[in-house]
Amino acid sequence: MILKTDRLILRPWCEDDAEELYKYAKDPDVGPPAGWPPHASVENSRDIIRNVLSDKETYAVCLKESCKPIGSIGLHHNDLAEKDDEYELGYWIGKPFWGQGLIPEASREILRYAFEDLGMNRIWCGYYDGNIKSRRVQEKLGFVYHHTTEGIELKLLNEVRTGHVMLMTRETWKGDFYG
Repeated sequence: MILKTDRLILRPWCEDDAEELYKYAKDPDVGPPAGWPPHASVENSRDIIRNVLSDKETYAVCLKESCKPIGSIGLHHNDLAEKDDEYELGYWIGKPFWGQGLIPEASREILRYAFEDLGMNRIWCGYYDGNIKSRRVQEKLGFVYHHTTEGIELKLLNEVRTGHVMLMTRETWKGDFYG
């Protein structure tokens, strides 16, 4: 599946993207706020493409001009989204692209796809204490605070954090987009 917005192409990851992925995912300001360690090498990025980013409904966020990945976005079933009619939204973008509204743009298209094409009823999203940028994205998109969980173990970082969970329902999304 390939999705498009005014400025972006959202497409599946491929192993040839490893160098571009590493360029942005090695930055310690990118991964750790989202709960994952900076990538250590191009080969590490290639492994992550094979084992994580190759999941269904996970997309490289690419600028239309270059079609090279500058971030990632995806819909996942996990501890927040356990039912068949719900997903968790996850995203990150390379630091040179912060503050340009690209992740909200990509997220709006993923939400449209999730609700209209996949028939989802609820999309969850979360952020860890201190990740103000992610919280702002979720608020801009219309997510509503649901709950806070303390003592979340992040094994990849060997840390314990507090996470905040946000929710968007199909009804909320229709109100935001059609109301």
